[in-house]
Formats: sequence, C-alpha cells, structure tokens
Amino acid sequence: MKEEPCQCPDCQRFYKEHDRLIREFPTFKQQQELNWASLQSFRTLCSKATEELHKQLSDKHIKNQSVEDGNHISSVEITDALEKLENVNAYLYSIEALMERIFDIKVSENVEAKFKEISKKLAPDPLNIDRLILNRLFHQTPDFPDKNNLK
Repeated sequence: MKEEPCQCPDCQRFYKEHDRLIREFPTFKQQQELNWASLQSFRTLCSKATEELHKQLSDKHIKNQSVEDGNHISSVEITDALEKLENVNAYLYSIEALMERIFDIKVSENVEAKFKEISKKLAPDPLNIDRLILNRLFHQTPDFPDKNNLK
C-alpha cells in the first residue's frame, strides 16, 4: 500500500517548492547550476553572519548596550550560534567539494530532453487546466461545493 504524503503546512510548502524547482529547472545542467548557486548563497550568508557575530562578540560597546535595543543579542546566544554556524560552514565546504565532482559530469542533449520529459511527469504545472479539473474532482473546495449537498 502506498504511503500518503504528509499534509502538514511545512511539508506542503516543501512539496510546492520541490515541484516548482523541477518545473523551472528541468534539465540536468540547470539542476547543477541551481544547486551550486543555492549552496554558494547559503555559504556566503552563513560566513557573513559568522563574521558579524564574531565582530559583535568582540566589540566592548555591545556589552554596554541596553537590552532595549531590538538588535541586542546576548553573549551566550552569540557563542552558541557561532558554534552551530561554524559547523554548518564546515558541512557546506564539504558539500561544495562534492558538488565540484557533480559539475564534472556532462550529459548529452538526448539525456537533457529525457530530464525535461520526466520533469513534466514529476511536477506537472499546477495551473494546467487538466490538472485544475482533476484537483476539483478529487478535492472539495469552497468555490466548488459537493453536488450531492446541493438541494
């Protein structure tokens, strides 16, 4: 028996984003580039945040700043975050090394076409009229009441 996908809001958001990324980047090369860009942006942001937190921790005036400042972060919070972010940065560097290996792989145009074909099956356009009709048949929506309840 097939297991149903989780219906919680977080998982639903993930499924939508997952499908969107497949629809918008349906080739092997596009997925390589997307993943590389995503990894680099995450690494850049984590590195910059780590740098800023180190700077904030070392600044003496931060310790004298009032707690009323909305941007105040305690030394304990900063130390804890730095430990976690340094681990994340180490993992991201490891992933980057693996991604470089993935970039060494090239596929033919025929294989790229196969990727596009498969992507349409994996993540069909949710606004496609056929999909909208099927969704209405399978799911009750407020703007399309169940015809059995109409009297």
